[in-house]
Amino acid sequence: MGMTARVLAVDAGNSKTDVAVVADDGTVLATARGGGFRPPVVGVEAAVDALAAAVDTAFTAAGVTSVEQVSACLANADFPVEEEQLAAALHARAWGPAVQVRNDTFAILRAGITEPRGVAVVCGAGINCVGMRPDGRTARFPAIGRISGDWGGGWGLAEEALWFAARAEDGRGAPTALARTLPAHFGYDSMLALIEALHLEKVAYARRHELTPVLFATAADGDPVARAVVDRLADEVVTMATVALRRLDLLEEETPVLLGGGVLAAQHAQLNDGVRDLLAARAPKAVPRVVTASPVLGAALLGLDLTDAPQEVHERVRAHFEA
Repeated sequence: MGMTARVLAVDAGNSKTDVAVVADDGTVLATARGGGFRPPVVGVEAAVDALAAAVDTAFTAAGVTSVEQVSACLANADFPVEEEQLAAALHARAWGPAVQVRNDTFAILRAGITEPRGVAVVCGAGINCVGMRPDGRTARFPAIGRISGDWGGGWGLAEEALWFAARAEDGRGAPTALARTLPAHFGYDSMLALIEALHLEKVAYARRHELTPVLFATAADGDPVARAVVDRLADEVVTMATVALRRLDLLEEETPVLLGGGVLAAQHAQLNDGVRDLLAARAPKAVPRVVTASPVLGAALLGLDLTDAPQEVHERVRAHFEA
């Protein structure tokens, strides 16, 4: 028989996967990185195959063949039925007898708190919010786009900016500098030219996300339309956080509200200041903080929570990732 570690931590997002193998005493024995985790695109088995490559690399480096607890925080695990399906697929790999799958937003939340108590709002390509209490209660949203009531995220902001810019140029909407700054980013002199390039795929669809930083730069220069979009995102972030706090009966307690994902972690002054101001008005006891720690830390801590690891073990893992 090979050696066994305590936790296999997995943080698998749409663009990359991070894994870590943690020993009984909290020593991080090995880490590895793999590609994106996209079951809706490639299917569950192919997605887990890609994840397995990173796990095999980490197991080999750590000198182990199994763990007590697999703690996987996975993108696209949006409903309990998806978590169960993915947990079954991971269990079949025999990495360890106990497997827990959560949405990847929980990794960012747990990475930013010293106990499983708080709320996290993540704004990257999309937007999501989760919360948890030590008694196991959680709050979450489906967060799969407009059909689940979502607004925001990098892709949504880019589309919103294009909408306002197109209408400004042809006269249907208010003037905005976005009509100049968005096409200029791709080397075009008008929105009409950019719209044609996007439609004919002269500009690849995947590059639309590049327009989100352009939106923030235009807002920072004082454009009223761009600033209104940023203000709306701040309102959406705080709305999600406040609802999660209310569901968990945490509105009246001092509670961390973690802000993560590329858009919030970029520390755009108007957005982050707006979030703090609105939280102060709607949830005065919330304590907002931007999370900079690696989300795989959160997956590891969630795994240690499940194994009742002592506090010094948690602290050793955190020290490794925050060093």
